[in-house]
Amino acid sequence: MNRIDQRFADLKAQGRKALIPYLTAGDPGPEHTVGFMHALVEAGADVIELGVPFSDPMADGPVIQKACERALAKGVRLSHLFEMVAEFRRQDAATPVVLMGYLNPIERLGYQAFADAAAEAGVDGVLIVDMPPEEAEELGPILKARGLAMIFLVAPTTSEARAATICAHGEGYLYYVSLKGVTGSANVDAGDVASHLAPLRGLTELPLCVGFGIRDGASAAAVGGVSDGVIVGSALVSRIAEGAEAPEGIAPVLKTVLGEMRQALDA
Repeated sequence: MNRIDQRFADLKAQGRKALIPYLTAGDPGPEHTVGFMHALVEAGADVIELGVPFSDPMADGPVIQKACERALAKGVRLSHLFEMVAEFRRQDAATPVVLMGYLNPIERLGYQAFADAAAEAGVDGVLIVDMPPEEAEELGPILKARGLAMIFLVAPTTSEARAATICAHGEGYLYYVSLKGVTGSANVDAGDVASHLAPLRGLTELPLCVGFGIRDGASAAAVGGVSDGVIVGSALVSRIAEGAEAPEGIAPVLKTVLGEMRQALDA
């Protein structure tokens, strides 16, 4: 059982919902990322999704697109994320870390080299936005052999047959995209989310976590009421952008924003 499975087992035993923040690694500078990760854990994060900066993040809205641009402008590459996770692990051996991004940087490095470096750094899972399960026949077993969970996305437009395929290949948790669109889109409708999650529960025992549209404590609590966890990205990344000129003040802001969501979920 890797850290992701252990964390969700613990949360289920406690009757609590997972809070999963996303950060773009290296934004606004690579020297700040690990400190942000620790701040999020202190605020109640259960899993951290660490975004791999990419020049064409097709599923992301302008907030995360610009975060990728800022990180790339500072020279942040996939290899730097392994260093960040290894540094994070020196103080935190328990919080699961998932690398989230796109296939191109992984292909450039090579599947085996990526899996080896990720596992050695202390990564627990991988979510590749543009790699569906049908195209993961080579990478999937390599990740599995290194104890890395391969996490997949399900959208509101996903057919039941395709959802069954995704569920059969998925590990760790299932990332349900609550909205048709890109990250940072409109407010999420918990009732609509519930109607889409219900058939998924008949297809998998994986925890169902919901992302896109989680902005504050109220939206986190509403979605947490119908899911196993909530994923928050743009609401945090936008705060990082706002504080980019004075990055020493960002961590307290992230703790406040995420702490509000933690309190709402637990309530």
